[in-house]
Amino acid sequence: MSMSSYTSWRMSFSQPLAAVAFAALVGSPAAAQAPAQPAPAAPTMTQQQINEEMLKELRQIRQLLERITQPQAPPQPTTAKLTNLTGYVMGRADAPLTLVEFTDLQCPFCRQYATSTFDQIKKNWIDTGKLRYISRDYPLDFHPQAMRAARAARCAGDQGKFWEYHRNLMLVAGDFSDDDLKKRASTLGLDGAKLGECLASGRFDAVVNESALAARSVGVNSTPTFFLHGRMLTGAVPAEELARVVDDELKRSGG
Repeated sequence: MSMSSYTSWRMSFSQPLAAVAFAALVGSPAAAQAPAQPAPAAPTMTQQQINEEMLKELRQIRQLLERITQPQAPPQPTTAKLTNLTGYVMGRADAPLTLVEFTDLQCPFCRQYATSTFDQIKKNWIDTGKLRYISRDYPLDFHPQAMRAARAARCAGDQGKFWEYHRNLMLVAGDFSDDDLKKRASTLGLDGAKLGECLASGRFDAVVNESALAARSVGVNSTPTFFLHGRMLTGAVPAEELARVVDDELKRSGG
């Protein structure tokens, strides 16, 4: 559209609207009581204003087209089969059910689950021998300290206190710096210097990355995500909801 055509279009569009507005104003009681005023001269648009208006409309068209053509994310799966059940395990090896959690130790929803649900699951299902619980890593890219925390938990596992350290990371505030992670180790009776050496070596990076790859291969894209005998649950699942799923699976398995 040329500049002259654009200006003509705006004038032809605005003139009828102005006429309607003027007729409505004259016919109203307020207009009848007010003294007649000379109509102000219509402001003219400069070339720069015309250009800006055209650019504004083009941007709006572009945004609309982007919304229309933006691909929709695939729906979150609700079932998946895990073939590799490696990870740190809590509970009896012969428990009838196995629950796998993919977690990010910097994730607020994982922390919410840890503080509001996990203790009940442990008391009612893990400690009673009905559920085996496996923790696996899925550090998200936008959590800059998640990988460091996953390393630290595994380094603590080397000293026999994975679960205690894992729990500490979830419940105790900190910045997950090297000093913070070593201080946590000392608080739990671990060798902080040894944990620091383990962190610096990066020797668990391949294991953590393999766990994240396994998560993505079955459709995991957020944390926490849980798998219970093919069922997939996402988010900070309330204890009542998780208990219903566990009960249902126990009935299916005859446990």
